[in-house]
Amino acid sequence: MATVVAAVVGMIRRETATLARNSSVAKRGRAWCYSRHARKTKGADVNRSYRWATEKGGGLEHVELDSGGAGVTAEGVLIGPAGGRLFACSYALRCDEHWQVRSLDVHVAGQGTVCLRADGAGNWTDAGGTPLPALQGCTDIDLSGSPFTNTLPIRRLGDALRDRQEIRVAYIDLPKLDVQPVSQAYTRLAPDRVRFDSLSRPFSAELEVDADGLVLHYPGLFTRVGG
Repeated sequence: MATVVAAVVGMIRRETATLARNSSVAKRGRAWCYSRHARKTKGADVNRSYRWATEKGGGLEHVELDSGGAGVTAEGVLIGPAGGRLFACSYALRCDEHWQVRSLDVHVAGQGTVCLRADGAGNWTDAGGTPLPALQGCTDIDLSGSPFTNTLPIRRLGDALRDRQEIRVAYIDLPKLDVQPVSQAYTRLAPDRVRFDSLSRPFSAELEVDADGLVLHYPGLFTRVGG
């Protein structure tokens, strides 16, 4: 595990250097959609680190989460196997204060980058403002291999989860970076249990979550190991 963690730390450092280089390029006029969002440090903002491990295959997700009255930002790194190959990706996510997704930038090492923007009313564009009609009506995003992104609808829907809530989600298939709309449903079964149903690809699971709606255990797939 120490070797894996060291690899994650190394990747974070490399991605930080890459972001810095590309940020300077963007200032000279070239578009670069992956930008760091300034962290808020006032009042009731919460800054936490979380880490999950896959139950098989040696995968990890590490997230730095900042949340408060001004909105939510999450910067994460995912490493793991998928479809018989190893991959590593970094992402930056921004939500408003109601946990409605406003932007997502995902970079897969050696593969490419996907950038999505949302207005909170179900309309999506790329980083350049080009509409993405296929994602019309999507309210959340779901990164394959990420237990963290289950938190987005759980927090956004809140008490409404007492009844089954069907939603439309922008699903990003890693490491291919394919983006497509899918249908899902969430239902709160108990204070620490939420049922997840994939309606487009029949699958269901009972997620164990903490008081903040973050996954503690995703049976057969992920266990939180830090945070």
